Amino acid sequence: MLVLFGSETPMPTPTMTVDPDAVTPGFIGFAAVVLLVIAVVLLIWDMNRRVRRVRYRDEVRAELDAEEAAARADEAPDDENRHDDRRADDDRS
Repeated sequence: MLVLFGSETPMPTPTMTVDPDAVTPGFIGFAAVVLLVIAVVLLIWDMNRRVRRVRYRDEVRAELDAEEAAARADEAPDDENRHDDRRADDDRS
């Protein structure tokens, strides 16, 4: 069968077979979405709290390491002088 371009075929028009009010999510869908949003907000809040704790712990560790390094640096010249004094004592003997 040969179809010519000039011929028009009728297009079927869609008819509503389902009641539009029957396919809406209704109150149950709304409640599910609200609960999901609340759960996500609580999870994000908890995650931010935990990340903040880790960041604070890292800052405290860095401060403690800097204090220890400064204390070692203050003690280091004294140790070198003591070693020099010991060498001088050994040379005198």
